[in-house]
Amino acid sequence: MSLNDASILVTGGTGSFGTAFLKHCLERYRPRRLIVFSRDELKQSELSQALGTTDPGCLRFFIGDVRDRDRLEMAMRGVDLVVHAAALKQVTAAEYNPFECIQTNVIGAENVVHGAIRAGVKKVIALSTDKAASPINLYGASKLASDKIFTAANHLSGGHEPRFAVVRYGNVLNSRGSVVPVFARLLADGATSLPITDPRMTRFCITLQQAVDFVVSCLDLMRGGEVFVPKIPSMSILDVARALGPAADHRIVGIRPGEKLHETLITSDDARATRDLGDRFVIEPSFAVWDRTRDGGAGTPVGEDFHYASDTNDAWLSAEDLRRLLQDTLAPGAG
Repeated sequence: MSLNDASILVTGGTGSFGTAFLKHCLERYRPRRLIVFSRDELKQSELSQALGTTDPGCLRFFIGDVRDRDRLEMAMRGVDLVVHAAALKQVTAAEYNPFECIQTNVIGAENVVHGAIRAGVKKVIALSTDKAASPINLYGASKLASDKIFTAANHLSGGHEPRFAVVRYGNVLNSRGSVVPVFARLLADGATSLPITDPRMTRFCITLQQAVDFVVSCLDLMRGGEVFVPKIPSMSILDVARALGPAADHRIVGIRPGEKLHETLITSDDARATRDLGDRFVIEPSFAVWDRTRDGGAGTPVGEDFHYASDTNDAWLSAEDLRRLLQDTLAPGAG
């Protein structure tokens, strides 16, 4: 699907991913409309200034919440593509505020589906997380429910437009709330030691630009109901600390409520529906709205005992790799 001359709406458009996606669209494409849908007017004003939009051009800023179905439907009128990035993402906050997490991540997903169907949107692609696979915390469980809502939504649209798909990836390097800016802030304030939850902890790692590129590439591949998973490296929490503060000591503070020691992107139970596409995996829907035999089934089926987890991953970032990647990510004009 070409983003040129398309009308695109991004829920959570002032977040880390939303901001990077908007910049990507403005730099590489010529969309007809680019709609920022979020609930924080201050962040929208700051984003408008950051994008240098004295003349708004194709940009539109909609104040709204994914909890409000009517407002979503109004914002989606005439929209071709919806990128659903809005979510409550902090694990500890979700554990302490469960009703709020469900309202945004689950009811909000349902509202996006209804709004897209009623407005006649062509495609909807929703962002998920590694925490949705075998979830042990409410955030992960709410995103798993969201994933199920979006994959099943293709039946609500009757095999026609809109088509719905999901992208699931790991921790976004240097995004707001991630460990990298936390460590960087502590070191900038003069800290001589860094808090380590558990020295064995591992996570998947992806940059913001890689996440944006992946989402855009999935728009051309999606037929409806898939969960796309990129092949990305793992990193150790100790190597993150060594990359940012090589001289700093480590202070073990313990795993926080709802945290995992390692993360999973594809479980062994999903392996039966998973195919290897070379640079990514795709979990195909149990009940497809399209003909699987049309192209003989893209990619190669994975083994039934396959699972994709951060501690058994084939690709790893060392402390030096991570330091280099951070320098590239934070360089002027990067991303």
